[in-house]
Amino acid sequence: MERNFEEIMDFVEREIIPRYNNFDRGHGTDHARTVISQALQLAQYYPEVDSCMLLVAAAYHDLGLVHGRELHHIHSAAIVRDDARLRQWFTADEINTIADAAEDHRASSDHEPRTIYGRIVAEADRIIDSETIVRRTLQYGLKHEPGLDREGQYSRLMEHMREKYDYGGYLKLWIPQGDNARRLEQFRRLLHDEAAFRQLFDKIFNSLSNK
Repeated sequence: MERNFEEIMDFVEREIIPRYNNFDRGHGTDHARTVISQALQLAQYYPEVDSCMLLVAAAYHDLGLVHGRELHHIHSAAIVRDDARLRQWFTADEINTIADAAEDHRASSDHEPRTIYGRIVAEADRIIDSETIVRRTLQYGLKHEPGLDREGQYSRLMEHMREKYDYGGYLKLWIPQGDNARRLEQFRRLLHDEAAFRQLFDKIFNSLSNK
């Protein structure tokens, strides 16, 4: 089908990205734009990828958070399939591919992304930056478990860090050309430096508490 990237980008900016204002700060509009930007950057390694399809998959990947976090990836895929506006640009098969990519982005998924679109969106969603990871995780903890004090938030955050990011954690990387493998190793070293990691946590906790 004939489509124009700039037209679809305009649609995403007007109609999709503002919906992220309804989510926690770790999954707000900045996050949506970052995932879109990183996905399009990673696409340079895969000339067969359609940039319009990838743009939409990245833009919709977290919309399912409107129904809660646990099954948000499944709801994101359903939102793609139910959005009749996409039919002006994409075939039914293409919409299914976009929906699969949105569903497969979740780090704790029990299966590998089914297509290159899913692998790229999943990789783009892995924002492996120490401060960003700690800030987003702490923002989520403060919102959903506000009764925890500083030490409680630290314990909760550390449990999640080890489960997801540590050696043997469930986080998987899919694009070898990207920088995430190097960044993940750096973050793991920080995670195992208890004093340095606690210093970073305290700095971010204090900044969020003072807002």
